[in-house]
Amino acid sequence: MQTTPAKAYSYRWIILIVFAAVLAVNQLAWITFAPITDSAAAFYGVSTLAIGLLSASFMLVYIVVSIPASWVIDTYGFRVAVGLGALLTGGFGLLRGVLAANFTLVFISQIGIAIGQPFIVNAVTKVAARWFPIGERATATGIGSLGMYLGIVLGLALTPALAAQFGLAHMLVAYGAVCMVVALVFLAVAREHPPTPSSVLGDDARSLVLDGLRQMLRKRDFLLLMLIFFIGLGIFNAVTTWIEEILRPRGFTAGQAGFSGALMIVAGIIGAAILPALSDRYRRRVPFIGMCLAGGTLGLVGIAYAATYPLLLASALVLGFFLLSSGPIGFQYGAEIAYPAPEGTSNGVVMMMGQISGIIFILAMDAFKSPLTGSMLGPLLVLIGLFVVSLLVSTRLHEPPALRVPGSLPEALVTGAEAAPAELSTK
Repeated sequence: MQTTPAKAYSYRWIILIVFAAVLAVNQLAWITFAPITDSAAAFYGVSTLAIGLLSASFMLVYIVVSIPASWVIDTYGFRVAVGLGALLTGGFGLLRGVLAANFTLVFISQIGIAIGQPFIVNAVTKVAARWFPIGERATATGIGSLGMYLGIVLGLALTPALAAQFGLAHMLVAYGAVCMVVALVFLAVAREHPPTPSSVLGDDARSLVLDGLRQMLRKRDFLLLMLIFFIGLGIFNAVTTWIEEILRPRGFTAGQAGFSGALMIVAGIIGAAILPALSDRYRRRVPFIGMCLAGGTLGLVGIAYAATYPLLLASALVLGFFLLSSGPIGFQYGAEIAYPAPEGTSNGVVMMMGQISGIIFILAMDAFKSPLTGSMLGPLLVLIGLFVVSLLVSTRLHEPPALRVPGSLPEALVTGAEAAPAELSTK
């Protein structure tokens, strides 16, 4: 029996910020080549598909590394796992810049960065579980996920200008240096546990990784969530990878494509700060997941058909706000519905679904684009149809047991008792 009351320490926000920073630079490294697909292809003398594979490599590697990374997270803790992912991102990021003239070596360096990704991404719900009470965990997952979106928006917005002004090689070196600095800051600041638990001990008691995986795959709601992530995250990965190729046949410039992609992520950042917090406040997950999928469908319709720049920007805003908000809510829902499976494992499984579909969608969009105009309208229509399917599937989800009955959780577990930063141990 636990005798120490649950506390929520102010230092939890420092932990969350440095984690989000690591996630941001990793995603910056992932998206680097997406907004400069044509110019990068010309620089290296390769096809646009080869440049697209620089991003797709992250998804391929994720499929292989995700479960081992989740095991490390759930066995050794997020500080060890995220620290390893951060060092891989920084080290191979610098190597990618130094070797920027050789496409093969850049590709190998990209794979090295990609290996670090699941050690970081899969840890978001573990960070929330370690440091935040239940009533703040969707909010914490949302704020942690903001790092992912911030890294993507910075990559989409800054890369074209930096590459044009300083050259591709110098830009990659600068990105690698930033990644390494962030990695070192994380290792210096991050702590695995608060001095006392953020919730009752029973809430954090989790099964072993492989046992948890078997338990998850027997739960109907978790299987439905996997399907939703397969569609939704796959669409996000495909659209962000091919954003320039989607818009170029309609006369939009690379700068307009990059800004549209950046606006989509900015809107997602805003949404991820608002909707998960509302989900925590009302202690409901399913209605918010459905709302996000419905809004995302409308936004993707606009991306597919927008013929004017203002309409394109409005569509990108709607798609980003709703689609990206669904991620942190879905991550937390998965961690709650999969209990007692470890958080890193549940997070890794749903993320892996999106990586598998991302590869499929990216290759299919390139294969089935118009051979005459390069238009991707046909593949986009298929993705819109899949979005509708995911919305219908979301209506079959049930609320997690811990949230289903109002007042079923102790108040200290829901809200936490704020502790002064001075009480935080550095052990």
